[in-house]
Amino acid sequence: MSNQTTKQYASIFEMDGFPKFSDALPLALQHVVAMIVGCITPAIIVANVAKLSDPDRVLMVQAALVVAALSTLLQLFGIGTKTFRIGAKLPVIMGISFAYVPTMQDIAGTSGVASILGAQIVGGVVAILVGLFVKKIQKLFPPLVTGTVVFTIGLSLYSVAVNYMAGGLGKDDYGSVKNWGVAIFTLIIVIILNNFATGILKLASILVAMICGYILALVLGMVSFSSVASAGIFSLPQVFHFGVNFDPAACIAIGLLFAINSIQAIGDLSATTSGAMDRLPTGDELRSGIIGYGISNIIGAALGGLPTATFSQNVGIVTTTKVINRAVLGLAGIIILIAGLIPKFSALLTTIPVCVLGGATISVFASIAMTGVKLIFTEKMDFRNTSIVGLSVALGVGISQAQGALAAFPKEFTTIFGKSPVVVATIMAVLLNVVLPKDKTDLKK
Repeated sequence: MSNQTTKQYASIFEMDGFPKFSDALPLALQHVVAMIVGCITPAIIVANVAKLSDPDRVLMVQAALVVAALSTLLQLFGIGTKTFRIGAKLPVIMGISFAYVPTMQDIAGTSGVASILGAQIVGGVVAILVGLFVKKIQKLFPPLVTGTVVFTIGLSLYSVAVNYMAGGLGKDDYGSVKNWGVAIFTLIIVIILNNFATGILKLASILVAMICGYILALVLGMVSFSSVASAGIFSLPQVFHFGVNFDPAACIAIGLLFAINSIQAIGDLSATTSGAMDRLPTGDELRSGIIGYGISNIIGAALGGLPTATFSQNVGIVTTTKVINRAVLGLAGIIILIAGLIPKFSALLTTIPVCVLGGATISVFASIAMTGVKLIFTEKMDFRNTSIVGLSVALGVGISQAQGALAAFPKEFTTIFGKSPVVVATIMAVLLNVVLPKDKTDLKK
């Protein structure tokens, strides 16, 4: 009898190779659970604002999952040579980003989804340019500036969550006791799990709370399964189904956000490598990662998927568990891809009542805002820096909330600067940071 060699499996704590499937699967599912709600919610919000039909709502959620999966696999394994590669080849998970939601809501309500996707293609080109010149551009976006932008994004999403908790603007039952009851019940579950649970329950607090809220809404007769019944079992995303329109104002607004998020990706990639691998990412990894981010968003726009970004919650999992094996995260990407190819699953996700979404995601939006605060306070809060943060947020939020304040300006100008607070806050923070003189003690550093 010949000797049989024992198959050697890779460790889950090393980047390359294939670990045992029994070890990889639960770790991959952990990543899927952590990201899936955050991935589909922007698609559902935009679909609601654009008043898409049920089949198109399903397609948008389906595209969100497929694009997130493809973007993740590109970042994990990359394409090309070491000289020029697309994708960072680092253990990160990509998903549809909340950062674009405030601006996308305005574009969807005025110009339609096609203008979002056209602007996304332009944004992808912007990201590629940032990747090519990342070292020169990075100095324009220190933590003070990026923190101000992230804080403003969080603030601007609060009204979205509250309107959803009330049942959704324009709905007949908007503000009803039933909507608020389900929303608050869902939020209470999130708070309890985040503060008292451990392990997978804490990690999946948003998902578990949504399931609990969904069950309560189901009992109260608030769920309709008509879209699930009419959805197919398997289908591929439809290329350019929503069309593409290059609206100049939308392109400027979204393009600016892509520049910001490209720089923000440096933070997530750095957090991944420093937290789990005890090193900073190389210049090649940063360049390849940001270029991959741009290219995947161009492809994603063609498939009907909204803008993506690295998911910080999954970065947190990697840095906490130290599991950096790319096959594990790749398995998560494949699971997300399969889910996106099953329209009935995507249709089921669109049946979640908006009050449940609001109750579950308001804590996410609060977390986004506080992440911005943490970034801001990594720098000294002297008069200069507090002026930059305060004025940027005040003008951004103030102009967007003062309806009609820019009524005398051209429509395109209002679209760029008057609707989303993020654009004005970003421009102000960058300009003030460049113009205002630094403290002499800081200049000596």
